[in-house]
Amino acid sequence: MDNISISQKIKDMKPGKVISSVIIGMFVLMFLADAVGTVGAGERGVILQFGAVQDRVFDEGLYFKIPLIQKVVKMDVKIQKDEVPASASSKDLQVVTSKIALNYHIDPVAVNKIWQEVGKNYNTRIIAPSIQEGVKAVTARFTAEELITKREEVKEQIKANLTSRLLEHAIMVDEFNIIDFEFSIAFNEAIESKVRAEQLKLKADRDLERIKIEKEQMIAAAQGKAEAIRIEAQALMQNPKVVELRWIEKWDGKVPIYWGEANPFIGLNN
Repeated sequence: MDNISISQKIKDMKPGKVISSVIIGMFVLMFLADAVGTVGAGERGVILQFGAVQDRVFDEGLYFKIPLIQKVVKMDVKIQKDEVPASASSKDLQVVTSKIALNYHIDPVAVNKIWQEVGKNYNTRIIAPSIQEGVKAVTARFTAEELITKREEVKEQIKANLTSRLLEHAIMVDEFNIIDFEFSIAFNEAIESKVRAEQLKLKADRDLERIKIEKEQMIAAAQGKAEAIRIEAQALMQNPKVVELRWIEKWDGKVPIYWGEANPFIGLNN
């Protein structure tokens, strides 16, 4: 009976009322659907009420808002990476170009502040200019040569400078690296010339040291030989028979056919 009565009521309704009921139902469904949403992992939801940023921030998961009045803007709070070219002048007025790699994330509890002050374009509006200013400020403290020899110190100073600048805008620095330093062609050629000069000087120093050592060795050898001659001369003066002994030590055992008067064996038996 109930089904029959409902069908009968629908038949009795005017077409205009049916259409109105359907439209109202659709609006109710849309209203309810607009009241519910989700914030994904690594995101936060900024609440806008009639366009004004609210103090509250939606965390990850399901949220409920006032339909047609409130809007939720999602902000990424995961670690992001930017590579930014930077140009600056060193203390000795050498132009230095470099590429900076920065890992960062925005403060999850301050996404509403970032949206209110900057919006989603904080990469180009905040990060890139801060990198440029940080690199210029620190590079000016070092000579071009020091930028190479003290690279780690330069890196830490730029990182500290950049961390301080970005922290004012609720952006946290996770990692910072200087990928490369590039100097002018003239400076590179000057460095190469200096390196070659140092290498030649080092070689000359080594050669000089070798010559000194060889000279000392020759002097020592000559002194040793002179001492040996002195000792042998002294022995000859003390015993003339030593000459005959030296001759016999060098004799190969063959007797010449004709000795003449220089027979060393005169006085010896057989």
